[in-house]
Amino acid sequence: MSDQFRLIVVSGLSGSGKSLVLKCFEDMGFFCVDNLPPRLFPAFIELFQHPTRYVHSTIGQAAIGMDIRERDFLPDFLQIFEAMKQGVCVEVLFLDAQDEILCRRFSETRRPHPLAQEGTVLAGIKREREMLEALRQRASRILDTSAYNVHQLREIVTDLYADRKAPHKLHLSLVSFGYKHGIPMDVDLLFDVRFLANPYFQPQLQPLTGEAASVQAYLMAQPETGVFLEKLYALLDMLLPFYEKERRRYLTIGVGCTGGQHRSVAIVCMLNAYFKRQGRQPYIRHRDTGRENV
Repeated sequence: MSDQFRLIVVSGLSGSGKSLVLKCFEDMGFFCVDNLPPRLFPAFIELFQHPTRYVHSTIGQAAIGMDIRERDFLPDFLQIFEAMKQGVCVEVLFLDAQDEILCRRFSETRRPHPLAQEGTVLAGIKREREMLEALRQRASRILDTSAYNVHQLREIVTDLYADRKAPHKLHLSLVSFGYKHGIPMDVDLLFDVRFLANPYFQPQLQPLTGEAASVQAYLMAQPETGVFLEKLYALLDMLLPFYEKERRRYLTIGVGCTGGQHRSVAIVCMLNAYFKRQGRQPYIRHRDTGRENV
């Protein structure tokens, strides 16, 4: 088996989008298997170590969908996980979503939650969270799908996993958001920029977003913005090599302001430009632009 063989384990909460994500991996050329019992993992990997007429030797990446409904799923997986990492580049993509979003999805599809039994969907979700906590802590990446439709989720997964030639490179995601709409669940570093002067109160800037040059110019005219950015760049320059040394693959940096329209968006744009000057290519998401300011 090539040293470049890569295995992605897709798991997470029921209703968070595991089936769709696995289809995305299939579209990207991954060899995909859904609901493979963990006890069969060694045999599955053996097929790639010793190719047969059923598995071609040039297959270098695979994705496995893991469902908690599989009996003995978690104890088996956690026992096998550490051993697998010794010979295979294995990552765990854990999909999550807010409780109310999961409840709504089950209501819309009229499907029962696998752990609800005689209780409510919410009770099943809470039980599943408890059962999956150990796996969540071992995840290479946690992706909160609450705010995504199927097309956005497909785009994000494709952007994060397609055509990756440097498997140990740290991949950055920058997300702007408004605190009034809640903090994203999947951020690793969080910066609050509500202390900056708010362009919302400038009539000519109010209808714009932080992507506009005039909004960014307004913020940069405030002395505290330049001081903040200088300190922020220095902090990230110090931290990112440490994350890379620990072989972290993904790092999501969140920047929040009140509504997620001006300050946070502008700072994310400036961070993006800074990282691009360093040769990095962050994934950018402005979560709350276009939302009603209510």
